[in-house]
Amino acid sequence: MEPPENKKQRPELAELIQRLSHGLDENRPEAVERRRKKNQRTARANLDDLLDKDSFIEYGALNLAAQRSRRSIEDLIAKTPADGLITGVGTVNASRFGEEAARCMILAYDYTVLAGTQGFFNHKKMDRMLKLAHQQHLPVILFAEGGGGRPGDTDAMSVMVTGLDLSTFGLFGGLSGKVPLIGIVSGYCFAGNAALVGCCDVIIATGNANIGMGGPVMIEGGGLGTFEPGEIGPVKVQSQNGVVDIVVEDEAEAVAVAKQYLSYFQGAASSWEEEDQSLLRDMLPKKQRQTYDVRRIIKTLTDRDSFLELRPFFGPGMVTGLARINGRAFGVMANNCMHMGGTIEAEDADKAARLMQLCNAHGLPILSLIDTPGFMVGPKIEERAQVRHVCRMFIIGSHLSVPYFSVVLRRGYGLGAMAMAQGGFHDSFFTVSWPTGEFGGMGLEGAVKAGFKKELAAIADEGQRTAFFNELVAKLYEMGKAINIASYMEIDSVIDPADTRKWIMRGLKSAKPVAGDRKYKPYIDSW
Repeated sequence: MEPPENKKQRPELAELIQRLSHGLDENRPEAVERRRKKNQRTARANLDDLLDKDSFIEYGALNLAAQRSRRSIEDLIAKTPADGLITGVGTVNASRFGEEAARCMILAYDYTVLAGTQGFFNHKKMDRMLKLAHQQHLPVILFAEGGGGRPGDTDAMSVMVTGLDLSTFGLFGGLSGKVPLIGIVSGYCFAGNAALVGCCDVIIATGNANIGMGGPVMIEGGGLGTFEPGEIGPVKVQSQNGVVDIVVEDEAEAVAVAKQYLSYFQGAASSWEEEDQSLLRDMLPKKQRQTYDVRRIIKTLTDRDSFLELRPFFGPGMVTGLARINGRAFGVMANNCMHMGGTIEAEDADKAARLMQLCNAHGLPILSLIDTPGFMVGPKIEERAQVRHVCRMFIIGSHLSVPYFSVVLRRGYGLGAMAMAQGGFHDSFFTVSWPTGEFGGMGLEGAVKAGFKKELAAIADEGQRTAFFNELVAKLYEMGKAINIASYMEIDSVIDPADTRKWIMRGLKSAKPVAGDRKYKPYIDSW
């Protein structure tokens, strides 16, 4: 029943409505304008774009900065709404995957409030929310813009000195492997904010982002020099070194990508479009050593517009990402022959190993597309701790409990090919090859040079020596052809490339379900 128009509103309700209104964008025109001038959005504008309509319930909206001893309550209400941290629960993608699968938790630092610093009450609020995320198994989306601890919260000095006993960072890190953790950064993200976003499974950053474990004040305070914020951890650096997983143009694109990323962990899509699979038959060049773009193969093999690449500027010899096949979400990793011929370097192995961890923790099957001459070797690569980095693939691969499917596109050589196949060709649920597959314990030319060194040296005539070398190499190529390797049961089959999707989906239906049978469900490496 509608109340009579002339009925006076109760004063306590009027006070509440007025207090809550102070944090709304329409009542903060100066703050909104500052964001607009920087081509950025407010925290609430981002949440309105991210969350399903009318799904958000906010926790701690009435919080204020712990500065009552030095500022008036009116000033704090006007200038420190929500203590600079907007938190709550809502749904994302509910229309596609249902209300239960769509629920998630939002933690959004608001740079317009005290530069996004972490105050006493927003830490208390965050701890409350993180405990709830653990209890309710809620995915977390973090907008991490701002600095670290806030020295101006004088009210807190009576109950704490350093604040190093806070539970925030331990609680946030403890969610890794339990629920998807998505970090979004636009603008400056330093110290405590960077410590949180660095624990996320994925970091999505706009081109204007700067991410660093210490901002200008901390750097200068440590006697390390004076720097502008824009000099510290720019996206160009952080995307190439592996910190940032996905670079976007602005916050609108960041939100769209966050929705897409989260969707892979929300269930199967009910509809999809399939590319013409016969195109795969001609995607490899006829010349054995000619390069090609493996991303074209991935995008053709998977559902249309479903591939989301992770860390494209880091470890360029490996392509990793998430995609769908027949609506089902997969992790995808593939050797990139356009960089060092697809040889696996330390960074490539780290990239692949982390994708394995991500998929294993959240129950996504893995598709590995193999075309590699093996691990990179030589004195220079060993300076980068190659031995330890590449062996992460063997350790993590051997502990996976999700289905793993290996498809050799062309070269399957040595330890590198074994690592791509979960440790060995008989460790994946299946290892199949396209007809273009070629195999060997090492590069075939190198194998001839090493194995027939004496015989080759004994031939004085250069022409005869070259002819003998070519003859030996040709025999090894013939022996190492996919169809011959399959006859020795070293791989499971050779398939028509156009049937790859069928093999994957039939394999997925046949593989043992992972639910309730996780032999290995750890955290996900921050690296």
